[in-house]
Amino acid sequence: MLLPSLEDGITVLDVDGSRGVPILQSIVLDHLLMRDGPAFWVDANGHATTTTLSRIAPSQRLLDRIHVARGFTASQHYGAVCDLPMAVNHCIQESTTEDSLRGQQSTGHDEDTSPYTPSLIVAPAIDAQYRADDTLGEAQAETLQARALAKLATYAEGYDIPVLVTRSKRDEFAAPVETAADHRLECEQTRMGPKISGDDFETLLYPVDGGAYYQTTFAYWRQLLAARATQVGVEPATPSTPTQEGVGTGVTADGETVAATADPLLDAWTATGTGGR
Repeated sequence: MLLPSLEDGITVLDVDGSRGVPILQSIVLDHLLMRDGPAFWVDANGHATTTTLSRIAPSQRLLDRIHVARGFTASQHYGAVCDLPMAVNHCIQESTTEDSLRGQQSTGHDEDTSPYTPSLIVAPAIDAQYRADDTLGEAQAETLQARALAKLATYAEGYDIPVLVTRSKRDEFAAPVETAADHRLECEQTRMGPKISGDDFETLLYPVDGGAYYQTTFAYWRQLLAARATQVGVEPATPSTPTQEGVGTGVTADGETVAATADPLLDAWTATGTGGR
């Protein structure tokens, strides 16, 4: 209700006005709560901060399922992206071996998830290291970023999982990130909290003390009333457009039928025989 579900393919998350570290981490943790399997995080610019993760994670076991690689240069970042399948295989071998030694069989939340194969890949600030590396020319940096995006798209298709990315800036250099994305989420800060919008999702409710919820967007009430009208069989009324001649007729207190304009006060003020004017 408050956080979007991630679909298979590349999803780009744009956060208005900040890096959006808590929002990014909240979406990742929410996804891991709903699906089995580890998450593989190729970090840049310190988005995988353990301080924030530990504060918002409901359990330490959830954090144990996040595997982080950090790239401090463009070549390191690209190398971490290329080595991701090797990290996945190593994680699967370790997990299956540990479960065999314990004599336990892990079960998934549903038939479509596995406790061993990846459930999510995260690559925040996907453009940061490529745009900041002084050892690369502009064309080389763009090419290396494009190859990293192509690798992530291959992993998304091969593992049938979501890949969540962000970008440090919305400019021409980072335009290929949005081009490669299958889905887009945008988060804007409001007085009531972060509002996330996507193709099939929009944050409409905000939690308050006591377990209640409230919202600030007219879209929610419009949807709620439209659904209620459909339920009771009431068709939405189409508002008529007033003309200069009037919007219909009315009856005065004396029983006289008069033309009504768009302004009821004007009708009463100009009516003949009422002592006005």
